[in-house]
Amino acid sequence: MAFDIDMIKKVYKTMPERVDKARQIVGKPLTLSEKILYTHLWDGEPTTAFKRGKDYVDFAPDRIACQDATAQMALLQFMQAGKAKVAVPTTVHCDHLIQAKQGAVPDLKRANETSSEVFDFLASVSNKYGIGFWKPGAGIIHQVVLENYAFPGGMMIGTDSHTVNAGGLGMVAIGVGGADAVDVMAGMAWELKFPKLIGVKLTGSLSGWTASKDVILKVAGILTVKGGTGAIVEYFGPGAKNLSCTGKGTICNMGAEIGATTSTFGYDDSMERFLRATDRADIADEANKIREYLTGDPEVYENPEQYFDEVIEIDLDTLRPHLNGPFTPDLATPVGELGKLAREKGWPLKVEWGLIGSCTNSSYEDLTRAASIAKQAVDKKIKAKSDFGINPGSEQIRFTAERDGILKVFEDLNATIFTNACGPCIGQWDRSDLKGEEKNTIVHSFNRNFSKRADGNPNTHAFVGSPEMVAAIAISGRLDFDPMNDTLINEDGEEVKLDIPQGIELPPRGFDVEDAGYVEPVEDGSHIDIAVSPTSERLQLLTPFKPLGKSITGAKLLIKAFGKCTTDHISMAGPWLRYRGHLDNISNNMLIGAVNAFGMKTNFVKNQLTGEYGGVPDVARDYKAKGIHSIVVGDHNYGEGSSREHAAMEPRHLGVAAVLVKSFARIHETNLKKQGMLGLTFANESDYDLIQEDDTINFLDLDQFSPDKPLTLEFVHADGSKHVIVANHTYNQSQIDWYNEGSALNLIKKENAS
Repeated sequence: MAFDIDMIKKVYKTMPERVDKARQIVGKPLTLSEKILYTHLWDGEPTTAFKRGKDYVDFAPDRIACQDATAQMALLQFMQAGKAKVAVPTTVHCDHLIQAKQGAVPDLKRANETSSEVFDFLASVSNKYGIGFWKPGAGIIHQVVLENYAFPGGMMIGTDSHTVNAGGLGMVAIGVGGADAVDVMAGMAWELKFPKLIGVKLTGSLSGWTASKDVILKVAGILTVKGGTGAIVEYFGPGAKNLSCTGKGTICNMGAEIGATTSTFGYDDSMERFLRATDRADIADEANKIREYLTGDPEVYENPEQYFDEVIEIDLDTLRPHLNGPFTPDLATPVGELGKLAREKGWPLKVEWGLIGSCTNSSYEDLTRAASIAKQAVDKKIKAKSDFGINPGSEQIRFTAERDGILKVFEDLNATIFTNACGPCIGQWDRSDLKGEEKNTIVHSFNRNFSKRADGNPNTHAFVGSPEMVAAIAISGRLDFDPMNDTLINEDGEEVKLDIPQGIELPPRGFDVEDAGYVEPVEDGSHIDIAVSPTSERLQLLTPFKPLGKSITGAKLLIKAFGKCTTDHISMAGPWLRYRGHLDNISNNMLIGAVNAFGMKTNFVKNQLTGEYGGVPDVARDYKAKGIHSIVVGDHNYGEGSSREHAAMEPRHLGVAAVLVKSFARIHETNLKKQGMLGLTFANESDYDLIQEDDTINFLDLDQFSPDKPLTLEFVHADGSKHVIVANHTYNQSQIDWYNEGSALNLIKKENAS
């Protein structure tokens, strides 16, 4: 029986009428993405044909999902909204605060001890406000959502960029900051610029060593980390129907790495199989009644160039396995060509670790395909040359995989089975084999491979591949190993070759679990009190931000970030995750990973008041203490990566008034707006080069801040010379209202009080 089946039935009941109406208004056949978007308009029945990439639209998502690291700040904000209960079905999943070290049992025990204050807070807040709570060890948020909450044709937002994983089950699922989630939890509309549409036509069938992961690795190489910004990627074609549901989820999951708003697939037989296998036959039955509304219109897929803003075609018959990296997920290289490239670039060929799991590739099918390679190594007497780590996606998957003997295969290869949690994928990894910052290589089936991402070492070269390819590469211990053509020497000195991986889409005996880890909230939580100690290092009640005002002068340049500046650079994860519920403490990591264009060092900027150099947070705090605003300047795709709103809240907390960059990643730009800051882009990108280390900035026309009107900034250099720079913005009037009130949350509180 599905969660929230009545809500799902309600969506399906209104969908045909709304889609038919939207088709009439738009005047042409509709993509799946358009059908879902027009079905979920805040005002109900469609009345307007929206312009892609231009019109801001209010939506009514069906549900919300939060992971423990981001849920802390989201719920701290919701507690200020003045509501007794969340307005839509919401869940919290404890998966980020569990460090991988010794193995599942000791790691989970240690996490429950060290993070008990946070887990207890999340559990009690969830219980009070009617939020479903998934305990530590229950699984990774996106796999749990796919198994329990995702449904074809639905709309979901989540406080994690990989919320998009649910597109594998035909949803429009979008990663957002916590403030966006608070809007919807409080019963308000959620605003999004109507996305552009990228169509990916898949033909043929996967075979041999090629996996679903290779589809998105190929797409990432084509579109790059910013090519999907502001767009939904919709996959279709005969090749799409040949993929498993969890394979589709993998592809959608890594759509976050191309900046896409989300990715999705039309409802098909593989989704129906997955729904029935996960005890949701009732959803499958309802979906089958409106099946034609849960995929794009036939005319769209027959002539995609007429309906999508961009079309890519990939032939699965000829697609080759890839390994992407290092340091960026869009550096795509076919396996077999990587050795030559690695030698040219000086990348270490010896592979130290192979890591399988994460929200991207931790399904039953993923584990079976990787296990088929691991079993060959055991049977053929091949000793693995690298260490192995496995993160199952959920307790249901772990329990079922253990029952079916899959985990034992990995254990026979001396693999460490970690907790059903994110672990190394988000830097929650106590890697004992490193003695410093030595140059080394790892391979994993995760989604991101930014510098320092997995283990904090800037010299760890991480490469992204499918679970089965990761298994083969790790067994060989060589980055240049090509399992399709190369052989290995076993313990008897014999030359052996690995056979093609074999996977099982769904467990033949069905899924099973003793305790999935779910806690249902009480019906009435009004009697529950939420206590946060004022001396806590982990949690801190929020103080509303004060408006920045319509006159900002004498602001100081804090840092001019050079090159890639992701949310990992702005607000690191790893050991800093412990402070995600304490804004002041976590602000001590603000921008410490960003490279300063002046001196090309990290966490080393000039304090213009003293002339001395110090850490970015320290200098920002000094400016703030003296009543001086600061601004941050950045490069392209600033804020790429995680949805973490801490990357916006920390600068806001430390007195940063504006972030001026060449271009933004979508979620981060929205997060800045939500916190009442100025997110601006250079009208002329070359003006980035004019910014000098000792600059003082005056906003010349902030009192005229209005939609579609650029702002003018005066940069005064140390020698007294000046440059006037025009800065564009994408604020509409409601977003300018957030700025004027100090934050979107302040506006919610004001409206609720009136």
